[in-house]
Amino acid sequence: MNPLRPISLLFLPVLFLLGSCASVRPEASYRSPDVVLFHANRVLVLGMTQQADYRIQYETALRDALHSKGVDAFRSIDLFDLSFSAAEQSEADLDRVEGQLLDRDFDAILLTKLIPQEEGFASLKGTIQELGKTYDRFRDDYLVHQGIFYDQEAPQEKKIYFVETSLYCICVGKERDLLWRSRVRLRHPRRADSSIAGYVDWLIATLKREQLILGLPAHGG
Repeated sequence: MNPLRPISLLFLPVLFLLGSCASVRPEASYRSPDVVLFHANRVLVLGMTQQADYRIQYETALRDALHSKGVDAFRSIDLFDLSFSAAEQSEADLDRVEGQLLDRDFDAILLTKLIPQEEGFASLKGTIQELGKTYDRFRDDYLVHQGIFYDQEAPQEKKIYFVETSLYCICVGKERDLLWRSRVRLRHPRRADSSIAGYVDWLIATLKREQLILGLPAHGG
């Protein structure tokens, strides 16, 4: 079964709930030592959260920000059938998705997960470096975390959220490996619109600083 919609409907980015009073605090980051500079021609941006409205809002904001930088970016909500995130996917299913993305000239995936935590909860177990070794492919990362879409209890307001974004290469002739991952902590979110805007600005600036600038020339603004 082909989970992708026709190419004319493509549009894609990422996910979540954040707020105007939230403060973004980087927790850790990982960058592949094998990557010097990475340019992408077509980027899939995929957000994982149970709150569909926030996913749509975030994916749209990130798509628009990438477009303004000359990046051909597409929202997952337009690329995938609705049934894709509603049902459990197998390793074979995700291998098939990666193959279909390659056939449509995608060369990168930006995957973002929103992870709520209770106030006072210690940082998530494991360092970014350890996670980089554990989930070094998009397929494995999605397989482990796909329950975010359908296994959680009813959404509750939390005071702390961890937001983890990973950039994966799915380039032809190259390994489909993790290029970069970052985790930030968001405290006391109130309004989704301004928090999403703030995180998108931070993400774009960070990718540029890391020379993972997704299609921009090195001197681009």
